[in-house]
Amino acid sequence: MQPETILRQARLPAALHLAEDAWLTVEQYRALWRAVETLSGDPAIGITMSLATDVAGHPPATMSAFFARDYRDALARLARYKRLCTPEELEFVEEGAECMVSFGWVTAVDDGPDAIVDVTLAAILELGRRGTGAQITPNRVEVTRKGPVYGALTDYVGAPVLCGRSRNLIVLSSADLDRPFAAYNPEMLAVLAPALANSLAEMEAQSSIEDQVKVVIKRRLPSGKLDVEEIARELGTSERTLQRRIASSGTTFRRLLDQARHEIGQQMLASGANGIDEIAFLLGYQDTSSFYRAFRSWEGMTPAQWRSIN
Repeated sequence: MQPETILRQARLPAALHLAEDAWLTVEQYRALWRAVETLSGDPAIGITMSLATDVAGHPPATMSAFFARDYRDALARLARYKRLCTPEELEFVEEGAECMVSFGWVTAVDDGPDAIVDVTLAAILELGRRGTGAQITPNRVEVTRKGPVYGALTDYVGAPVLCGRSRNLIVLSSADLDRPFAAYNPEMLAVLAPALANSLAEMEAQSSIEDQVKVVIKRRLPSGKLDVEEIARELGTSERTLQRRIASSGTTFRRLLDQARHEIGQQMLASGANGIDEIAFLLGYQDTSSFYRAFRSWEGMTPAQWRSIN
């Protein structure tokens, strides 16, 4: 596939790839991947491209993960610096003998083309497989797509792939996270880490504290982990400092939570992909009636009425 052909299919400028510093909006990026899916005719194109990608071709933000001490350290670096490449959030949590690695786009209603999800899924697994030299096999994989999934995906993963779930998730064995990386290079990390941290700080400084908090809230809504302490930890600050910064901006955490729910609720209603009961659950409400009351306070009408005219 030629770049010009893909860009034309995506209705983007045909010479976009020749620009030294070209940027895409999220919707343009998704259009690009839809074009790749259409032109390739390969339902497994995300996996195919990931396997064909040389580690040397990665940008510094993701390259640093391959120099990590072990798989756990690598995932932590990938989760921290991936935001420098795309507005995609990656989070991993260990519970007992398992590690749940979730990923998704908080700036979009859905995950977009399946290829986008497959590329990230493969990036996480290839990081472990190439880094450790072992065939890391997850316990299971969960995806939001309706399904059924194509055989090439299950063959690649080597584990059950469950469809129709609330988020994209890879469940790994915690024991695999202790596997050392053959290319561990503390000298290279000492060079890359400060530069990446500075770039991340510059990026975050360009957004207000309100925007930063709402991004984290939106990502955590389905899990229900919405207390200020958890949000502060993810933003790399203390609860007291976060509360002070929110107050100095003239708002409250409760108001930001309300705004985040309002914005995501509108997006979900407009997409038509979810029922109102499901939206209420995903927004963290105890019951549908609570969502109805909140929505009336926002829009002066019920969610169903709003959906019918938008």
